[in-house]
Amino acid sequence: MTRPITLASGQWADMKLDDLAAIMKDIGYDGLEMTTFGDHFDVGRALSEPDYCDKKREQLERHGMRCWAISGHAAGQCVLDPIDERHRAFVPDYVWGDGHPAGVNQRAAEELKNTARAAQKFGVSIVTGFTGSSIWQYIYSFPPVPEQWIEDGFKLLAERFHPILDVFGECGVKFALEVHPTEIAFDVYSAERALDALGHREEFGFNFDPSHLLWQGVDPVKFLYHFRDRIYHVHMKDVAVQLDGMTGILSSQLNFGDHRRGWDFRSLGHGDVKFGEIIRALNKINYSGPLSVEWEDCGMERVHGAREAFDYVKKINFSPSDVAFDSVFENINS
Repeated sequence: MTRPITLASGQWADMKLDDLAAIMKDIGYDGLEMTTFGDHFDVGRALSEPDYCDKKREQLERHGMRCWAISGHAAGQCVLDPIDERHRAFVPDYVWGDGHPAGVNQRAAEELKNTARAAQKFGVSIVTGFTGSSIWQYIYSFPPVPEQWIEDGFKLLAERFHPILDVFGECGVKFALEVHPTEIAFDVYSAERALDALGHREEFGFNFDPSHLLWQGVDPVKFLYHFRDRIYHVHMKDVAVQLDGMTGILSSQLNFGDHRRGWDFRSLGHGDVKFGEIIRALNKINYSGPLSVEWEDCGMERVHGAREAFDYVKKINFSPSDVAFDSVFENINS
């Protein structure tokens, strides 16, 4: 099973697409998970300019690259979140508008719908992204949180995402939520609850990223088996857990890259994720989509990280065996 190896372009949005594609093709990547930041992929232009998607596809093809997924993370985060000034940094001006929270929520939902329409036009069947969460701030239930507040959070997911998923269904595109702290689904049981709230619609599944699970104590391999029919896309990113008696998993409100954190993201092979076991699980559940490298290692220069990560993924991107190791004995006397 040969899966394409791609690069999530969000952390490279400061680079022009031509420059990024040339570098990554030289390294060996098959394609990009295209962000809607910078000049990589513009949702509005994709829908308003008849030849935009054709030109964007040709631009990738000139570098021998393809796209299997569009990233809608920024808009998605603003669908359920209580909006504040932080969100202004990563949404387009036309989504932010006057910054009134209800308006931002509504415009973000429309942007996510349009991302599905743009993906369809571009010939891509997966949009990766976030949902945000209206209840994340209640993760530690003190002062005591009424259960109804949590129920209301999942009801809001259904209220706002059913119309979005209707458009995804019309477009033949699936939404792959990156299960992640600050999202409505951040571990196994919250992911189950999200699926229940949405009636297990086929349009809604998961972008599997083990780096967000391991530090929480969630086994990424068990997540894959548990949601085997909902793994729509895969991120390849490592994490190092650094609990030394002084650090904690809540990370002391220290930013990424601070050596005092209890955990931090790492380039592939430099953390604690057992990627060999993940590949075995992906083989078992018959996942054949892209393995998308996401660079978020504050301690490693990113082009070096992208090159090293590609080599790492290529080495472990093995197919399952088509023969049992002891089947030779069945034919030894025949």
